[in-house]
Amino acid sequence: MGGLIQLVEQTKNCFPVHNDGRLVNFVICGTQKGGTSALDDYLRGHPEICMANRKEVHFFDDEFFYGNGTPNYAEYHSWFSPLASHKLLGEATPIYMYWHDAPRRMWEYNPKMKLIVVLRNPVTRAYSHWNMIRSDNMERLPFWDAIRDEKQRCREALPHQHRFYSYVDRGFYLEQLRRLWRYFPEENVLVLKNNYLQDRPGEALEDVCRFLGVDPLESVINREVHTRPYSSKMSAMEKEYLRRLFEYEIRNIERVLGWDCTDWFSE
Repeated sequence: MGGLIQLVEQTKNCFPVHNDGRLVNFVICGTQKGGTSALDDYLRGHPEICMANRKEVHFFDDEFFYGNGTPNYAEYHSWFSPLASHKLLGEATPIYMYWHDAPRRMWEYNPKMKLIVVLRNPVTRAYSHWNMIRSDNMERLPFWDAIRDEKQRCREALPHQHRFYSYVDRGFYLEQLRRLWRYFPEENVLVLKNNYLQDRPGEALEDVCRFLGVDPLESVINREVHTRPYSSKMSAMEKEYLRRLFEYEIRNIERVLGWDCTDWFSE
């Protein structure tokens, strides 16, 4: 009898049901240092949306939860405290876009989930990423050495992706987007430019709310969240190196997404 009770308890965790019967409807899944903190902050003020109790829940990229192949969705749902007035549940964990297994895991959890991606110029994103890791005392190499040695350093995380030193690798967006599109139809994936969210937040938030199917926010005040001071600027040599490295990628992004990324080459 005890074994049967234990089996029933284990089985409960196999079904992705929130404690009030609701699934998480959307995820801001990328990219790191692309403006996800600002978007998360904006949506926390929406009366129809319940965001997770913290930014970056890190469920779908945490190998601990998938160690035995049966994730405990109750652990995921414990980060949400929805009210009756909330129509949607959402969270923001930007590494989901980069973590190879995350799109499949999100699809297994909720195949109708909507995903929001904010893309930033991969050159400035890489430098901002390095600056964050340096500020957190997890990086001792200068930026030039870090990006030149990245491939070698990232091998220490195999067979997974490196969470910290992947400054350049995270900037190859199309491979990451194609992983998302492999599991989710393109109409379920909203891709925004960081510049759009930064320069015209009202319009960008209207697009987000329309995509999610909720009323637009009544007022949007431009805000910067989690910005960090830079000890120095990126050198001309570093910038030119990264521009050349990402040029083909950026051109392909323009072609696939129908964007004009001229500003990315001039930043």
